[in-house]
Amino acid sequence: MRTFNQWMDEYGVSHKNPTNQLVHKICVPLIMLTVIGFLWAIPRPDIFQMIPFINWATLFVAGCLVFYFSLNVVMFIGMLIQTTIMCVIIQYIQTTGYLLQFSLIVFILAWIAQFWGHKIEGKKPSFLQDIIFLLIGPLWVTRFLYKKLGINI
Repeated sequence: MRTFNQWMDEYGVSHKNPTNQLVHKICVPLIMLTVIGFLWAIPRPDIFQMIPFINWATLFVAGCLVFYFSLNVVMFIGMLIQTTIMCVIIQYIQTTGYLLQFSLIVFILAWIAQFWGHKIEGKKPSFLQDIIFLLIGPLWVTRFLYKKLGINI
C-alpha cells in the first residue's frame, strides 16, 4: 500500500496548473458532498432504523475515514470534520425535498469543471489510472487547506 506522501506526489503530477488546482479545490469537495447526498437518498433497510444516523452515506463516510486514518492521522482529523459538516449539510438539504435534484445538478457541473481543468492541465484525471484516487482527491484538497492554516503534515 502506498504511503500518504506517495499518494500526494502521484496525484500532484496531474494537478500542477493553477487553474486546474483551483477547479479541484472547489469541485472535489462538491463531488464528495454530492456522493454523500446520493447515498443519503437511498432508502434505509429496517435494521438501520434502530440506530440514528446510520444510512448508506454514513457507512460510506466511515469506510473512507478508516482509509484516511490508515494513511495519516492528522489528515483523518480534517476529513472527519469535513465529512461531518457535509453530512449535516446533506441532512438539511434532504429536509427541503430536493436532495436528489441538488446532488445530480452539482455532481454533473462539478465533473464538467473537473474535466475542463484537466483539459487545461493537459493530463488525464488520476482516477483513470487508479480508482483509489477518487478518495485521494479530498485529501489533496485538505492538504492545501492545512498549509493555509499553517498545519504541517
